[in-house]
Amino acid sequence: MQIELKGRNVPVTDELREHVRKRFAKVDRQVSESARLEVEFFREQNPSVPDKERVDATLYMKGATLRASDNSRDLRHAIHLCEQELSRQVKRHCDKRRRRREMRHHESFGGEGVSATI
Repeated sequence: MQIELKGRNVPVTDELREHVRKRFAKVDRQVSESARLEVEFFREQNPSVPDKERVDATLYMKGATLRASDNSRDLRHAIHLCEQELSRQVKRHCDKRRRRREMRHHESFGGEGVSATI
């Protein structure tokens, strides 16, 4: 998986790159090598906003684009929340594809014993 980082009002340091790479390692194991992850960091300048740090993650995969966005007081915590949300979405997407593939495979061999309730 290729990871691209962008910072708005936030400097993208090597330490931040390494943290994102470690945090999104679980998502990397779930997707193919051709997937591309874009992570954007925002720091809100308005003093009345309590959660100043925002992280937006967009995962481009074959056939799907998944997005996650989270706010927090700390940038690392926002990255963590965003990773959890994206990981859940990837797992759900892969399970959905697996079920569809199994149903097609099952139907091609007769599909006896399968009942659908409406």
